[in-house]
Amino acid sequence: MEGVSGPAARTGVSMTGIPAGTGNPERSRATAIWLAVVAAAILAMVMVGGATRATGSGLSITQWKPVSGVIPPLSHQDWQRMFALYKATSQYQLLNQGMTLAAFKAIFWWEWSHRMLGRFLGVVFVVPFAILLARRRIPRRLIGRCVVLFILGGLQGAVGWWMVESGLEFRTSVAPERLAAHLGLALLLFAAAIWTALDAWFGSPISPEKGRLSRAADVFLAAVYVQCLLGALVAGNHSGLANADWPLMSGRILPTDYWQGDFWTTFVHGLAATQLNHRLWAYGLFAGCVALALAARRTQDRQAQTLTLLILVALSAQLALGVATLLLTVPLPLALAHQFTAATILALATAFAWETRRANLVL
Repeated sequence: MEGVSGPAARTGVSMTGIPAGTGNPERSRATAIWLAVVAAAILAMVMVGGATRATGSGLSITQWKPVSGVIPPLSHQDWQRMFALYKATSQYQLLNQGMTLAAFKAIFWWEWSHRMLGRFLGVVFVVPFAILLARRRIPRRLIGRCVVLFILGGLQGAVGWWMVESGLEFRTSVAPERLAAHLGLALLLFAAAIWTALDAWFGSPISPEKGRLSRAADVFLAAVYVQCLLGALVAGNHSGLANADWPLMSGRILPTDYWQGDFWTTFVHGLAATQLNHRLWAYGLFAGCVALALAARRTQDRQAQTLTLLILVALSAQLALGVATLLLTVPLPLALAHQFTAATILALATAFAWETRRANLVL
């Protein structure tokens, strides 16, 4: 067993051996700070999006107007027109018949805020990117990656509308698989922004080769991401309101209604299946994190050791939050805390995978 310590850039030298001063073209702290702010804005988007879904507000705006949609209703007539459009949806007709205009305004502002945050995020990305690019402050190796992030960010708006469309005619909420796609792309952007920020701050890697712990860290990161998608399916199906007991489900290890006749119906739309799959994957993640923490202890990389400990603590809190959210019938504060902790775990897992790649740990 042998281990290599963390990136030499922490001691003032970049991965290429160039002093870590302002003349090092491999590093850009301005770029790193900008991307960290972008990641924070994405996290805010995810949280407001979670509140929008949990409050049933996501279908309150029935049109996608990227430019004129910035301006909310300004008069009573404008509000009546927006309300009339909402009254044509299945959600209103089946769930919210008799809703007052004041109640409509409450759900409208959640969705409007979510969409405005998306536009704000675009500005936070594009304006600093143009300035940093013009001043040649972005390392050349990261320019292409930033362009890809911008394209995916634009695609996210289209995916969001594709998701909303699924709930406007024949459903009372958006399709769970489209919700998972929308959240999945947001979290992919979140993790990519964090990884690229770390690359900008510390410079290029020691070696393109990966040790065994690095490969395990990549698998763990992918598993955390899959768990977030499974959570989106639980949220999209409102599965947390069914089988609301723990550790069993309706008193059974395997619920009787787990199988729904075919793969898609069971694993994407089944209430029992989506909840049980989310539970089992969580237990597997916890066991995997324990194994990673033990493996990291056999190296000399203190950063990797600290990160696995933080992930283990966050996972423990997340398991407790998940159980509490279930047993208390999904109160909004606990649901949002559960979502925030999930994003925190994803961020830590991203940093851990980055650290093990950079340190080139060999076990």
